[in-house]
Amino acid sequence: MDISIFVDKKMIPTTENLIESLTGTYELWKDLTGYVHLKYPSAVDEWKYSGDKYGWSFRIKDKKRVILYLLPRDKFFITAFVFGQKATDAVMNSQISDKIKSELESARVYAEGRGIRLDILNETILNDLRTLIDIKISH
Repeated sequence: MDISIFVDKKMIPTTENLIESLTGTYELWKDLTGYVHLKYPSAVDEWKYSGDKYGWSFRIKDKKRVILYLLPRDKFFITAFVFGQKATDAVMNSQISDKIKSELESARVYAEGRGIRLDILNETILNDLRTLIDIKISH
């Protein structure tokens, strides 16, 4: 089951919790959140408890939508995006890796768009993630 490492509804995760739990990937978490705020300074951070089945997740939002979801796991985290059709087209026409394009293309289409989740274990896809953030913000 894909569940957060933070499951206590009464305890919103702290920076210290993240540092301890994400270990080496915490710097990547900081890099991505910092990048979103650099590109979209009015973005708002929010921890959300999605129920006992999923635990706590972190999201960075504008007024109407979530720009980036960050899902903490044991020693790594998952990023999640939802792209509408225009953003999906932009991703498909970008220099992003074929693996990510393939995952997005095969994702089920919902009213709000296509969703993808990417495990962040190291910095290898950091540039692709920045491009995805840029596309999400601009569409």
